Amino acid sequence: MQEYKTLEQKRTFYNSTPWKHLRAAVRERDNNECQQCKREGRVFIDTNELNRKGTRKKIALIVHHIKELEDHPELAQDMDNLECLCVHCHNKLHDRYFKFASWQPKRNRFADDEKW
Repeated sequence: MQEYKTLEQKRTFYNSTPWKHLRAAVRERDNNECQQCKREGRVFIDTNELNRKGTRKKIALIVHHIKELEDHPELAQDMDNLECLCVHCHNKLHDRYFKFASWQPKRNRFADDEKW
């Protein structure tokens, strides 16, 4: 059985042709929608828009292993272990929040000033 412990092993797996075909099949099965947003009553659909330079497609949906790849390598290509998630839900699931993720707009310091 293949192991996926190192970054190089994971990179080889994610760049393989069987994974790319399986990823496309999962996205088609899930109708290019984030399944976590769907469970929470929201809708997030991949729009296939390009980045600012117009050179590459923005990554909006990720095919996520429900049971982690390095812990359960036997489920690496099991469709029942895969689901589509938007980048926001995927980062939230893996605790990849940054300190500016809860960014709030600056308060208008002149809001309480007396009008003349």
